[in-house]
Order: sequence, then C-alpha cells, then structure tokens
Amino acid sequence: MERLITYSNRSLRDLKTSFQRYLFQKIDWNQRLILILGHRGSGKTTLMLQKMSMEKVSESIYLSLDDFYFEGNRLVELVEDLYQKGYRRFFLDEVHRYAYWSSDLKTLFDHYSDTYFVVSGSSIVGVSKGNADLSRRAAQYQLAGMSLREFIQLEKGLEFSKIGLDELLQNSQEISTLISDQIDILSVFQQYLVYGYYPFYSQSKELYSSRLIQTAHVVLEMDIAPFEDLTHKSVQTMKKLLYIISESVPFIPNISKLAERLEVSRNTVLKVLDLLHQAQLLNLLRSATHGVSFLQKPEKIYLQNPNLAYALSPAEVNMGNVRETFFFNQLQVLHQVSFPKFGDFIVDQEYSFEIGGPNKSAHQIQGVPNSFLALDGIKTGNANRIPLWAFGFLY
Repeated sequence: MERLITYSNRSLRDLKTSFQRYLFQKIDWNQRLILILGHRGSGKTTLMLQKMSMEKVSESIYLSLDDFYFEGNRLVELVEDLYQKGYRRFFLDEVHRYAYWSSDLKTLFDHYSDTYFVVSGSSIVGVSKGNADLSRRAAQYQLAGMSLREFIQLEKGLEFSKIGLDELLQNSQEISTLISDQIDILSVFQQYLVYGYYPFYSQSKELYSSRLIQTAHVVLEMDIAPFEDLTHKSVQTMKKLLYIISESVPFIPNISKLAERLEVSRNTVLKVLDLLHQAQLLNLLRSATHGVSFLQKPEKIYLQNPNLAYALSPAEVNMGNVRETFFFNQLQVLHQVSFPKFGDFIVDQEYSFEIGGPNKSAHQIQGVPNSFLALDGIKTGNANRIPLWAFGFLY
C-alpha cells in the first residue's frame, strides 16, 4: 500500500502541463462517480491528475489498476484500508485492466457515501461491457482526441474560443478572417492532419506515427481481445482488415468480398468492423445513427482520424480521403453525422456538406436546402463556402 501511495504522490508531482482538454470544463465534478472513456493517449490520465491537483492532497490518491498489485489484491479491500487512513477521493486509471472493477466500484459507491471516484478506461469495449451495474450511479463522459483548436493552443500557445456549428455556418467569413489574421492557419492545419490528434505528439513528432501504430496494436491485443474472448486468428483478422481499409478509405464495403478475402464469415466481418469502430480505430458512416445493429452494413468506412492515414500509408495519402476523414472526425464529437442522399455527409439530419479542394463546385448539392461546401486550401469563407479547417474549432 505504501508503494502505491508513493507512486500517487510522484505522479502528481510530475504533472507538468497546464494545458486542459476541452472535456475538463464539461464534466460535472460534483458527481460522486465519474467515468471518463477514450482512446489510449487522448489525455485521460493528465485530465484526472489535473483535477486531483485541485483537491485536498491528504484525502486524494491516484491508482492505476494495471499495477501488478491488483493481480492478487482486490480494489474494494485496498479502498477500505485507504479510507481508514483518511482518503476520500479516488482517481482510478486503466480500470478495464482490472477484472472486478465494475462490481467493486458498485460496492464502494453504495457503502461509502462520503467517497468520490473519478474512473478512466482506455478501452471502449472493455469498459462498456462492465458498466451495466453503474449506469444509474455514474456520470459518463467520452474524451475525443484533440481538435484543431486544441492543437493550436498546445502547439502555438494561442487560445481561441470554441465555435458552435450554427454560428460557424452563419458567420464563416467573419470567424475565419479573425482566426487566419492571427496564425498561418493552412500551414498549422497540415501539421495537425499529420500528427496533431493525440497530445503525445509533443514527446516526439518524428516518432509519432510509429507510436500511433504501436498504440493501435495494443488496443487490438490488450484492450479488445481479452474482453471479447478473441482468438489470435481473430486479432490478426482485425489487423488485416484495418490495413485493407487504410489502403482505400473512404472504403465502400462489399462485405461478401471482404469475407472471402479474409476467409471468415460475413457476420464476422461486420462484428470486426463494429469492434474497430468501438475501439476508435475506424469510423462507420451509416444512413441512420439510432437503432443500428452491427449486422447492418455501413455505407462507408473511414479511419478514425487523419493521423492514422499518414501513419499507415504515408507515401500514398489521398487528400480527398483525408479531408473527409477530418470532417467526419471533428463533427461526430458533438453532432450526429450520417450518410446523405446528396453530398458527402448530412449533420443532425439538417445540414448537407460536400467536401473538397479550393476549386470544388456546388454541383452535387445544388438545390439541396441547408447545403454547404467545406473546402480545403482556403483561408476565409463566404456564403456557403466554408474553410474545412474551421470545423476544427467546434470543441
């Protein structure tokens, strides 16, 4: 126990950054049980430690549940012992790596009414399978990777306010001019597309792509596989499918041909696609966003973020694909994005968008109500022509 306390104190002492992710201000920190879910490397640990630094030190402790201590000890017993020492605020990281996290937290929450738990998990799959008992008790939040706005704040030290979608669509010229007058936005946008989605890029831009690929392998092997009881062959199938899709995203799937190429059943392909989507390695574009079964084929398949495109196929990146990936990735955090009758995307079943370069025409959305062009390579917008980069300021 003393080793864990020492590690907690050291983790808090080593916290260096003052940069706060967008989610920090959205969380209701008064809730007694808070679940923060997100991809590995998105900044969950830093966010938790930043909150912990604002609490009374003698009552707060950070515990990473992938510590070997929990191989032979129960969390519920440790918390009971720490409670006797005066600890009341528990910051629990990597909970998906601990088999009893859900039942132990339920017990602790119910039996200790003056305790407070902030819990994070890197695996969407593992955590979502375990939180049924906690659904009535926990406030749950999803931490996405960095927006372009956040990247600019971390990389350049410039702080810009978040922009609502309606505000952007109505005032794109004024908003884009204000921002582009302060920064070389097109250059920064290109940097973001290559390495700006996860905060760990700041450790080494040169090694970022290789670390991103390593992280994807860890997600497949350590996060998804144990909770879905997947065999080694199934994990290899996921890897193979991920690389097949990366070669031609946005990928219009032919499930039967994919199944034949992978030597698995059609339902297996659909299940694997769903798992890769939940694990935040792919984005599946569907014609509807509610009541969708994983057995329903998506209309298009995208990599989850543009950095993956550069990491997986750096010499063959298709800018048209990267643009669409960026738009889908940024909009889905706060909005519903689905497959349209006209254009590339429809957002909240209200706004239609066609994505393209600076010379893209509005031919494909001509006559469509509430339709817009999201264009790369332009600094400022006018009328329904909106700079693509501006959609990176929504969160």
